[in-house]
Amino acid sequence: MKRDNLPDHKSVTTQSSFNYENERIDLACAFRWTVRMGMHETIANHFSLAVNDDGTRFLINPKRHFSRIKASDLLLLDTKEPPDYKHPDAPDVTAWGLHGSIHRHCPHARCVMHVHPIYATVLASLADSNLPPIDQNSAIFYKRYVIDEEYGGLAFEKEGERCAEMLNDPKIKVMIMGNHGVLVIGSNVADTFNRLYYFERAAETYIKALWTGQPLRLLSDEIAEKTAGQLENYPDFSQIYFEELKAILDEKEPTYRL
Repeated sequence: MKRDNLPDHKSVTTQSSFNYENERIDLACAFRWTVRMGMHETIANHFSLAVNDDGTRFLINPKRHFSRIKASDLLLLDTKEPPDYKHPDAPDVTAWGLHGSIHRHCPHARCVMHVHPIYATVLASLADSNLPPIDQNSAIFYKRYVIDEEYGGLAFEKEGERCAEMLNDPKIKVMIMGNHGVLVIGSNVADTFNRLYYFERAAETYIKALWTGQPLRLLSDEIAEKTAGQLENYPDFSQIYFEELKAILDEKEPTYRL
């Protein structure tokens, strides 16, 4: 396992010299906001970000609560070099099993976020885990997700390899992990976190709509696809949103940048 040589935290400023600074800052911001939005789970779950062209080198979180993660805490791993689990900074074995496999086989999955948020996990626990297009948010994901119906236990490497095989189609951006949670991929941290946020919102709307026991008002296939395409190409939305999230943290929790 490789880890960058990092400077003393006190010497880190907005523009410090350690490798992949901007990528680390973005990923640290995503961890902090996942806590603020109530989507974290003890020290479990992981976010990763590829930092080289073929996606084989990636940043990922250590075994630490999301609310404490700083940019310099992130581990730099290589899919070609399994980590030494005796090392004090070794990643969680399931982090390597799932994220290592995806980065190894799916170079289009630049950023990978896996969590167990309440509503997405409720959706993943239903016999039918499809997310129908009942509003604008759920239309974002129309025919852009896959359902894993073969949960096989903790995401050790064999399970990770199986999941990676389901993400070969670049159009697929979300894996609804049956009996487990959700996994979201994207082109960068902003794109992926925006998608994660909206998926949990869409799942919440759907689950609460089911609670009413009333018939659902479904969008037509034509309108659902049209809306999904429009939102995919909406200019700079995810990046502007993420810059706002960083601006809030800069005021309230600036330590995420260290």
